Amino acid sequence: MTKRKRRSSAPAEGRTGAALTDLGLDDRQQRVVVWSVSAVGVLAIALVLTLVVNAIGGGQSQPAEASGDVSGEGLPATFQSWPTLKELAPIADRKADTAPLTAKEVFGARTLTSGKVTLRRLASRLDQSCAGAVWGVDLADALAEAGCSQAVRGLYGTADGVYVAQYTLFNLADVMVADSLAKSLASLYRGAWVQPLESARAKFGTYSEGNAYVLGHYLGVTWIGRSDGAEPGEKDDFIMLGLAVREAEKAIFRRVVKVTGVPSDPARPPGPEDTAQPSEEPPSEPGASPAVSPSATATSAQSTLEP
Repeated sequence: MTKRKRRSSAPAEGRTGAALTDLGLDDRQQRVVVWSVSAVGVLAIALVLTLVVNAIGGGQSQPAEASGDVSGEGLPATFQSWPTLKELAPIADRKADTAPLTAKEVFGARTLTSGKVTLRRLASRLDQSCAGAVWGVDLADALAEAGCSQAVRGLYGTADGVYVAQYTLFNLADVMVADSLAKSLASLYRGAWVQPLESARAKFGTYSEGNAYVLGHYLGVTWIGRSDGAEPGEKDDFIMLGLAVREAEKAIFRRVVKVTGVPSDPARPPGPEDTAQPSEEPPSEPGASPAVSPSATATSAQSTLEP
């Protein structure tokens, strides 16, 4: 029997200068990007080139020896990891990017779209204890060694319920530990993985794919699949599915713009408008504050489920 070919979920995304609006930047922030082109304006071009190289085969791919349920949790059947972009150097260390993540910042958009794939947000959760966002002692220990201070997860599904995707963003100490953790996941994922958020409308089945992306001092982990657990066929575009859920990474690029500096505007001083979120109704975070004190309880978490 001829083995059916399937599409890889390796990145093939492109961003252009016209996509600045899609990145959530208002008119003033777009002027800032142009003004600081040497530091930030090349992000879109670099992302295009990097994703093309990745699509050709620049990542580290590892097949799983077994997939399905382990201790009641799903495991991806394949895993790949990708290095950071040089344009993310301004946030290579958390010391330069101290503001805590929020679920609203990363998963504020109700829908994420790439090509013909549109994902709707089903649930999101922010954990101050990274161990609470994963299962498997080895992975929890690796996150602790990487100085993980936060883990924010967003679960998405297509309107027809066929596809499911989850994005997890870990806030780590620096790019070196983020890169080390991404490489460690090539073996750790066989017996440990991120915890899936619960939703009656989207669940991971027997077959799924995982990817890790080093983003400065952050590590983004995607988890995609069909809700029925079947392997992708010729009509299943896992490339666009993976790129769609990676739209959550816009929050990281906005942080680069913020860290590299915003020139003063005599006509309008900086204010809340500079960090405005998309117009869609954002996930709520009961009791959350703009900043999290280092003395805050490690196990505190904010979560939301979409109606």
